[in-house]
Amino acid sequence: MLRNLVAYLDSVKARDPAPRSRAEILLYPGVWSLAFHRVAHRLYRARLFFLARAVNHMSRFLTGNDIHPGATIGKRFFIDHGFTVIGETAEIGDDVTLYQNVTLGGTDPANGIAGKRHPTLHNGVIIGSGAQVLGPVQVGARARVGANAVVTKDVPEAATMVGIPARQMLVDVTAYQRDFLPYGTPCSDCFDPEKQKLEMLQCEVEQLQKRLAELMAERQKPEVPEPGALFKERGRA
Repeated sequence: MLRNLVAYLDSVKARDPAPRSRAEILLYPGVWSLAFHRVAHRLYRARLFFLARAVNHMSRFLTGNDIHPGATIGKRFFIDHGFTVIGETAEIGDDVTLYQNVTLGGTDPANGIAGKRHPTLHNGVIIGSGAQVLGPVQVGARARVGANAVVTKDVPEAATMVGIPARQMLVDVTAYQRDFLPYGTPCSDCFDPEKQKLEMLQCEVEQLQKRLAELMAERQKPEVPEPGALFKERGRA
């Protein structure tokens, strides 16, 4: 048990350079949230729903994170800072990182798995601050969801999603190959596909405008006869 705790604290240290020691990490609200949830989830599975909710409410009061006792959470889960909401049927894999103000919210699906209302996050997913993942969507392994994005559809494996609604963006290979991406958002210059299309269209319009101006200038230029042409015409007359 102690070995598992040390491994967990080291995994948090690898994702957050701020703490100077493992003992400091033990003060993190996200670490306490996970500990309370482990207890609440066992009570929930034992059908002791009231006690599970009581532990959940105490955890929310102390840490600011609201994790439903029914949510399934894997190994080395880390909530950085806090104020996160995780719904009842949410499923979270191993090595998942959530930043502050993230919501794994639920909807009432018109189709799909009956009763499944919340997202499924596969291994290594990173959700940036303020992001909302809504409904029974699948977020593929090692996917990144940028800050304030709103995800309502399935996310491919290792994709980086941004915007409202969230859409996949192009990522530089050096950022793509990194094991961990803080806040789920590359800091280098990356292009939003929609923005890139608009920029390409703008360039085409500018080129067409330039060509049109050249044609108009050529059409308005007065025609100058060639030297000697006038004398040739008089000679024929």
